[in-house]
Amino acid sequence: MPRLNPPLSRPTIRELHSFLFSTPKPHHHHNHPRPYTFSRRPFTSTLPHRLSSPKPQTRDRGPPSTEETQTDFGSLNVLGNTPAPSTSIDACAWDGFHLNSGVKVVGGKGVLLVNGEVFEWCPWLGNREMRMVNGKGQWEVEDEVWGLLGLVWPKPDLLILGLGKELRPISPKTRQYINSLGIRVDISDTRNAAAQFNLLATERGVGSVAAALIPIGWREGEGV
Repeated sequence: MPRLNPPLSRPTIRELHSFLFSTPKPHHHHNHPRPYTFSRRPFTSTLPHRLSSPKPQTRDRGPPSTEETQTDFGSLNVLGNTPAPSTSIDACAWDGFHLNSGVKVVGGKGVLLVNGEVFEWCPWLGNREMRMVNGKGQWEVEDEVWGLLGLVWPKPDLLILGLGKELRPISPKTRQYINSLGIRVDISDTRNAAAQFNLLATERGVGSVAAALIPIGWREGEGV
């Protein structure tokens, strides 16, 4: 009869406690690889000096071209052969204006240019204090100042208003009255307004564009 193996013994409570709650011992690996190390080198985005383009040694572009397909920029000016209107402004003086026709309006008077005609214009005469700026800093005049625009026919489409040396807004009352005549209004200082009138009057005609200009030497309460 074969010999039987001895029966297995049951572990005690102390053995189970030591087995379950004992701290495991760390395993040491002698062949563990070393971590990678990175070298910190300064980075610069400056291109080498030899890659920059050198300065030109001369401005000579060679002999002129003999091709017949060259562009004549002078011929692109469609208004080059169009004569300027006689009422175009040649110069804005301190106390008046010099027109292309040779007429000079001086003595501290403004001009009203309508339908190829020039009129002396003094919108400040309706105010005893000779002021055209209201308490809100807006340019405002009486409706009677625009009496000529209400009589002329056909009326211009655009009125270019030059308010003197400086630009300021016009009051809603003045703008509304000019618009009620069927005329749009564009405001600027006198120098730019004169240049704009010269261009638009040459392009569209003096019947479509009018101008009302105050001398650049005008001062509130004093005149020119």
